[in-house]
Formats: sequence, structure tokens, C-alpha cells
Amino acid sequence: MSAVRDAGTSASAAPRPEGRYGRTADERADRKLKIVGSVLGAAMLAFVGWAGYDYIAGAKVSGELIKWEVVSDRAVEVHLEVRKDADTMGYCTVRSQSEDGAEVGRADFRFDEQSDRIDKVVTLRTTSRATAAELLGCHSD
Repeated sequence: MSAVRDAGTSASAAPRPEGRYGRTADERADRKLKIVGSVLGAAMLAFVGWAGYDYIAGAKVSGELIKWEVVSDRAVEVHLEVRKDADTMGYCTVRSQSEDGAEVGRADFRFDEQSDRIDKVVTLRTTSRATAAELLGCHSD
């Protein structure tokens, strides 16, 4: 009879059959982590998409330097073409450089006209003779 008692007590100490009594705490924690990770991943993907779209579509003013000409030792004429929404105001930054690459002039030129395309020649004052002119960029206010 003692053999029967020993068999009965050892049977109750045996591990439960896997999957019979529901999920374990580790499985529940793993599932929660997967859900949280998926939600955070989707949010990150949405943010990156929005930032990329805003960067591309948010450029309301764009410009192009058509040509430039050194008119004196202290000035460069720059022909700019600016495209923007008609109600957008903004400016373009132009710089000029000397033969050794040093910057000899930089200025912002405003474009507040109620037009979507502006073609304008502006004069950039320089500190010494320029050998190059460059459009650095255009921005809206």
C-alpha cells in the first residue's frame, strides 16, 4: 500500500501537460511585446512617410540661376527664375566667390510679387572681383 501512496504523490508533482491549462505568463508577455512593437513600428513608419512628404511637398518656393555676369570689381548681375504659389512670399539666397574660392558676396533677394513665376535680374554687391555666382536656395516665409 505504501507503493500506491508513493505513486499518487509523485503523480501530483509532475508538470502539467503543455497547452492544457491556457497560456503561461511568458507567452502572454511575449504577445504583449509583439503587439506593442507592431504599433510602435507602424507609428514610426507613418512619421517617416509624413516627414518625407512634407519635405518634398512643403517646398513652396524654388529657384533657378539662369545666368550671371560680372559687371564690375564690386558687383555681379544674377538672372533668377523663381517658381512659387501666387500668394507665397519668400526669398532666395545668392553668393559669389573669388578665383581662390573665398566668398566675396552673399545676399537674400525677396520675391513678394503675386505671381507664380518670377523672372528677375538682381545685382549682388561684392567685396572684391567675383569669378562665380551660386544660388544657395529659396525659402518661403
